Order: sequence, then structure tokens, then C-alpha cells
Amino acid sequence: MNRQFFIAWLAVFIAWFLGDFVIHGVLLRSDYEHMQNLFRPEAEAQKYFPFMLVAHVLLAAAFTWIYSRGVEARPWVAQGARFGVAVALLTCIPMYMIYYVVQPMPPDMVVRQIVYSTVLMVVVGAVAAFMYRSRTE
Repeated sequence: MNRQFFIAWLAVFIAWFLGDFVIHGVLLRSDYEHMQNLFRPEAEAQKYFPFMLVAHVLLAAAFTWIYSRGVEARPWVAQGARFGVAVALLTCIPMYMIYYVVQPMPPDMVVRQIVYSTVLMVVVGAVAAFMYRSRTE
């Protein structure tokens, strides 16, 4: 792990954390507020916020590490988008499908979670690719 990795890790963390805030704290907030039987009230959830930070630090580290191991000398935008789609297919798409099976969530909300999170993974992939673009150009 070198300086480029740590800078990319930080950039991926910021993009992912902010993206998740927009998705879950803004776009889907009213959906979640109507499902109080499944989610903690906001005041209670705030006590656990450090876990959210640690989770995003770990997500960003793993995402950046995996990307850095497979980066190729190819155009960075397409490479980052492909990686983001692959991560979405491996993580958020099946995760929300599984949640739908085991929790009484409205199907339209699950579709929005999947679409928003997949778009975010493509953006985060582009951020990682941008940070490693000198290797690919």
C-alpha cells in the first residue's frame, strides 16, 4: 500500500459515504420513516453512527484495494464503470433482493434502493479509476 492507495481510499470513502447519505438520508428517507417497525428511530440510530463510519471505511478500503490489484492499462472511465457494475452485482443488488425476501419492504422501494445503489457503485468505481488513471493512460 502506497500513497496513491491511501489517497484513492480517502476519495472512495468520501464519494461512497456522501452518496449513501444522499440515497438513504434524502432520497429514501420518507420511505424509511414509514417503516418504523423495521428501522431504528433516528435519535436511537445516531448512537450507532460510529459503526456506520467504520463500515464505510472498510467498504472503501476493500473497494480500493480490489480495484488497485486489477487496474489495467485501459481507458479509466470505462474500467471504473465496469468495476462499479461488478461490485453492484456482487453486493447491493443481491443484498436488497435478499432483504426483500426476509423483510416486508415495498417492492418499489427495493427497486429504488437497487437502482440508486448501482448508480452509486458506478460513480464510486469512476472515482477509484480516476485516482488510478495514471496507470491506465
